[in-house]
Amino acid sequence: MSENLDKSNINEAGKSKSSDSEQGLEDAMEGSAEALQKTIKSGSPSTQRVQRPHSSPPRFVTVEELLETAKGVTNMALAHEIVINGDFQIKPVELPEDSLEKRVKDIVHKAFWDCLSVQLSEVPPTYDRAIKLVGEIKETLLSFLLPGHTRLRNQITEVLDLDLIKQEAENGALDISKLAEFIIGMMGTLCAPVRDEEVKRLKDVKEIVPLFRAIFSVLDLMKVDMANFAVSSIRPHLMQQSVEYERKQFQEFLEKQPSCCKMIFSKQNENLIWKYINSLDFVTQWLQEATDDLMNQKYKNALPAAGGAAGSGDGPRLDPVAVQNYAYLKLLKWDHLHRPFPETVLMDHSRFQEFQLQLEQLTVLGAVLLVTFSMAAPGIASRADFAEKLKMIVKILLTDMHLPSFHLEDALTAVGEKVCLEVSSCLSLCGLSPLTADKEAVLKGQIQAVASPDNPIRRIVDSRILTFLDTYLASSHQKPSPIAPGGLGPIQKELEAVAVKFVRLVNYNKMVFSPYYDAILSKILASS
Repeated sequence: MSENLDKSNINEAGKSKSSDSEQGLEDAMEGSAEALQKTIKSGSPSTQRVQRPHSSPPRFVTVEELLETAKGVTNMALAHEIVINGDFQIKPVELPEDSLEKRVKDIVHKAFWDCLSVQLSEVPPTYDRAIKLVGEIKETLLSFLLPGHTRLRNQITEVLDLDLIKQEAENGALDISKLAEFIIGMMGTLCAPVRDEEVKRLKDVKEIVPLFRAIFSVLDLMKVDMANFAVSSIRPHLMQQSVEYERKQFQEFLEKQPSCCKMIFSKQNENLIWKYINSLDFVTQWLQEATDDLMNQKYKNALPAAGGAAGSGDGPRLDPVAVQNYAYLKLLKWDHLHRPFPETVLMDHSRFQEFQLQLEQLTVLGAVLLVTFSMAAPGIASRADFAEKLKMIVKILLTDMHLPSFHLEDALTAVGEKVCLEVSSCLSLCGLSPLTADKEAVLKGQIQAVASPDNPIRRIVDSRILTFLDTYLASSHQKPSPIAPGGLGPIQKELEAVAVKFVRLVNYNKMVFSPYYDAILSKILASS
């Protein structure tokens, strides 16, 4: 790891926004609530400035407080996901076929539609349930309209006038088919293009009860489409104001009930802490470890070459930004099974785990390619087409590396066989002698040795990857991007793709929580 990490140009996020910005985020979150079916709601950020929160004495937490805090965490996590994940979309709920919930749902729905069928089959027909369904459809169609859709709103209100429909039913003049035709036409007007086929198929359903069931099924899909439209609409507002919003929400949780927040956040990490502990203990421990590691490195490098004591004067000083960068790199080597994740990065816990798995796969891939090209003739090692082909073959064989059932030793055995075949084939095409049996055995053995985390080649590749990420993080606002260290050329494209996402996530987290980090690090570095 490089001992001197450059400062990255992170904007100071500790300053407060204007009251207009705060209200803008509240309006954006509230405006999306209806379209998201009350999934996205605005929080009530605390107006107090963000400071390092003081420890609170232990106290019992009521169920109401727990539910309120969980609701606030959900809102903040949802806003965070919308901002961080540009591909975020709400998906329709699909229950497992053999689940109890699905069986109960199917039974209840069947009973309802059977009852409706019986009512409509009576002489004269009873339209009570049918009229209620029409009322629900009317409210759903109205919810799809924008404020400027005055003409459509008047049409829906006029045709689906429930009082008039009830009078027609009482006088035996109600034509359900005509109402259904209007509803289908209005759905075709309001639906997204992707739903055109579903709406068109509704016209082929002639029986009333199956038609109503199909209409509600398509309306559910249209609700999801509208929710995703609302998400895309509020994303620009969240992008502008989410830093202040998340910081205020987080501060509010710590101020109101720190012990309750600790339990909620820890549960997301699947490590529920059933005790009261001080706020941001895990963040403090995380930053303290990063400081100690860097301090030890600097002290070692400050020792004279003869091995004597270091010279007198001030000890090595650490840059707070360098400590933060190194702390984020430590998250890529985290023991997720035995160590709680720091509180300020818990909402991105799964993303850091994904980065860790991707980098482990890239480390093995880079080590295999480095071993292969070091043993192959220089002529084929410099052929870009062969290097790309070999990389794709190894990547495919390592695709399931993240699965618990994956055995790296067995996979590398297959990789060794395939690599030897490809290298020999390429040597023959270049007019060179193929690999001898001894060289093949050595190459296969070195590839299989990569399975061990202590393998020297694998450790070198792993160290260079972290160095590359460190440099990328320190120069994230500079152009051009840093060049991958020696030996990582074949995987530079994949490594840069991970680095871009990692740096974007880290910089956003810094902007949100920099006041906390600055306060904690000032104490740690002062004591060091």
